[in-house]
Amino acid sequence: MMQKLSMNDLNRISPEEFKLREKKPVIAVLENIRSAYNVGSVFRTADAFLLEAIYITGYTCTPPHKEIKKTALGAEDTVEWKHFANADEAIVLLKENGYKVYAVEQVVNSKMLQQCTFNEDEKIAVVFGNEVSGVELSTIESCDGCIEIPQLGTKHSLNIATAAGVVLWEIVRSRTHITQIKK
Repeated sequence: MMQKLSMNDLNRISPEEFKLREKKPVIAVLENIRSAYNVGSVFRTADAFLLEAIYITGYTCTPPHKEIKKTALGAEDTVEWKHFANADEAIVLLKENGYKVYAVEQVVNSKMLQQCTFNEDEKIAVVFGNEVSGVELSTIESCDGCIEIPQLGTKHSLNIATAAGVVLWEIVRSRTHITQIKK
């Protein structure tokens, strides 16, 4: 018989323990995201996958914000974040610090997500763009490449929070040992 796990069974760590944990060398970059709910969802995903940080750029809203709080459920207080005037500023800093930067976008010569391989210690930053216009062309040109999520139906776009969950899990999954996940 299946039984749902209780909060105690899940062995959740405290916010203090989270801040002390070694993070995955992965940073999510949010470029001009209109919905604070989407931003909050990415914070929650970043917490779940122990991401190093979120870089918020352009007019994307920042914490504290009631809509971020509603979907982040406290992750806005655990995940490190920085705001930049634009994505180019964030990308310059990321590259100076040894990150490979990829846009999540459908472009000529994008690499399908399932074909991407990353070394466990490789520093990766992933740019997620606006809900309508996607990642800006100037940002794409500053990146080391583009990652595309394969889509099989009639729609050829995903909500940014969904796209972030899919891409970030795939990057983290490939560098996480199963013993780190379930004890």
